[in-house]
Amino acid sequence: MPWDKKGNFALAGHRNTHGEPFRYVNRLKPGDQIVVETRSAFYTYEMASILPQTSPSNISVIEPVPQGSGFTAPGRYITLTTCTPEFTSTYRMIVWGKMVDERPRSEGKPDALVGG
Repeated sequence: MPWDKKGNFALAGHRNTHGEPFRYVNRLKPGDQIVVETRSAFYTYEMASILPQTSPSNISVIEPVPQGSGFTAPGRYITLTTCTPEFTSTYRMIVWGKMVDERPRSEGKPDALVGG
């Protein structure tokens, strides 16, 4: 989970249908901010790398130090997984990020959400 001091927080979402939570995940670029909001805190990750296409059976992408991510040591990572190409479930697209900020909700929204 994002509040763990080390590990890889993995999320999967649809690009099309079911609310399309990862509709534009393919547009993320290194340095872009990814914010996870929980009941008690905001967790901000910086997009680091993308694997444009891999097999759905490639579970190494969600290991604690995800293979293919470019990360070489344990840390606080996020893995976003979605189907690709669009409108199919043939392959998976993977996006990785590294945590750069953690703040309680009582301290307000992170800059990435308020345009700061």
